Amino acid sequence: MASYNPPFEIHVHGDVVLRADVTFEQLQDALKPLWKYAGARSLADGAASHYEDEPGIEFDTKEHVLHICWTVNGDDDFRQSLDEMCMSLNELSEQGAAIEITFYDTDFDEEDEPPEAEARDDFLMLFVGPTPAAIMQVQRDLLVQDVVNTMERHFDGAELGGVVAEIDKLFGQRFDALVNSLELGKPPRGTGGGPGSSGHGGNGRRPRHLH
Repeated sequence: MASYNPPFEIHVHGDVVLRADVTFEQLQDALKPLWKYAGARSLADGAASHYEDEPGIEFDTKEHVLHICWTVNGDDDFRQSLDEMCMSLNELSEQGAAIEITFYDTDFDEEDEPPEAEARDDFLMLFVGPTPAAIMQVQRDLLVQDVVNTMERHFDGAELGGVVAEIDKLFGQRFDALVNSLELGKPPRGTGGGPGSSGHGGNGRRPRHLH
């Protein structure tokens, strides 16, 4: 492997509420980009995480929830697998959900690197859902939570109603623009549904999520 493109430990974390009629076979097919990337021949074979203390990929058949806390060794090409997975999960999801992806640069050692060196870590948030509106709802809820948590250090929560209203206004405008584009005869191509990913960045090292 080329030295300019070192490998990563890639952690996938999130919970997705699925439709009640979703079968294991359907879920296995939707998650094929993940377990196939890991070199497995089936979801059952590839559900285990690289780390034993992580539950891996689990399907709660009673609650109809997909739980993911799973790490795999890989490279930047894993992003394509994530895009394919999101498109498939859109069709199986009951409501919007966020999935966190963290790339850890395994070749970076803070003790051995010069002070100016930076790890190639990366973090991004993917969103899945049955409709664009469901995805926007999750994005809105996460943004409100982040903004309120930050501003409550300086203001009482009761004072932040106007801030939340402005966030709602922004998402309302985005949704109206989407609806207008659909009415103008510009529906999204294919059957994947709404947008699948949003945002990435930051080289700050994040701890692995434990279920």
